[in-house]
Amino acid sequence: MTDDLIVESEGPVGRIRLNRPKALHALNLGMCEGVLEALETWRGDPSVEAIVVDHAEGRGFCAGGDIRMLAASGATDGVEARAFFHAEYRMNHRLFTYAKPIVAFMDGITMGGGVGLALPCRFRVATENTKFAMPETGIGLFPDVGGGWYLSRLPGRIGQYLALTGHRLDGAECLTLGLATHFLASDALETAQARIAETPQDIAGVLDALATSAPDAKILARKDDIDRLFASDVLEDIYAALDADGGEWAMQTLATLRTKSPQTMKVSLRLLHEGAAMASFADEMKQEYAVGAHVVQRHDFIEGVRAVIVDKDNAPRWDPATPEAVTDHVIDQIFAPLPEHEAWTPG
Repeated sequence: MTDDLIVESEGPVGRIRLNRPKALHALNLGMCEGVLEALETWRGDPSVEAIVVDHAEGRGFCAGGDIRMLAASGATDGVEARAFFHAEYRMNHRLFTYAKPIVAFMDGITMGGGVGLALPCRFRVATENTKFAMPETGIGLFPDVGGGWYLSRLPGRIGQYLALTGHRLDGAECLTLGLATHFLASDALETAQARIAETPQDIAGVLDALATSAPDAKILARKDDIDRLFASDVLEDIYAALDADGGEWAMQTLATLRTKSPQTMKVSLRLLHEGAAMASFADEMKQEYAVGAHVVQRHDFIEGVRAVIVDKDNAPRWDPATPEAVTDHVIDQIFAPLPEHEAWTPG
């Protein structure tokens, strides 16, 4: 077990607490393996009736994955990056298929890998502190950890909008879109966890009783614009629609897209298009693992991490630099299945 993860049982509840406050609880390989080990231990333990996932000290639930490691690995043989993805996606899938109820408390930053940790859980609690996003296209990556599954199932074209822009949602918006099941004030979370420990067979009742009415979901005011302007699965069409609209919001959105990797925006659109028709979450994870194994070794990811996380100049030099220059052939290569002996399996 790793110090970055606190795993304990409190009566009938198994608790998993992320414990990397200086990194906003970003996931590393040891943490993913620790979650898998805990879930496996509790799976056959009749004294554990429910699981709670949250974070220890600090302001983030989980800011994502260990991006620096992934980029360093991608710049060489990619072996370490693939090992991380393999364990992380097994964790995502295990949470998704787990028989016992799991509650995730998304209090604070919930991005990337944090989204992958929270969304498979049966109960997902947002608060006034929740900042939810899949910002991967800004570093030459794509919304993985099940993003192709979850985002493709949001109303209208909101999933495509979130995948391309990395737009941040607040807790109220998460609740309205179904990404969260409950909205609680952050100062009610300790009470919620204490009551869940007392009555783990009635988690819904506990959360319903403590829930407060959420503010209006601001994104709904833009839903018609999003559905209209992001209607196409072709990135060039979206650029053209935003440009033709010419309004202030459309121009700001177009400017945002121009800072993202054209290659991984195209990857994201295809991922959501295919994810909507996936027969199972395991099929989704198998595809995302193959895509991730390819993308992590491509120029845009290594350059994106350099620009945003290492040098912090926020001036990535994408290659190709425009949507038109990203060919269908390149996207087909990225989506090519891995040989069966290298492919992801649920375990």
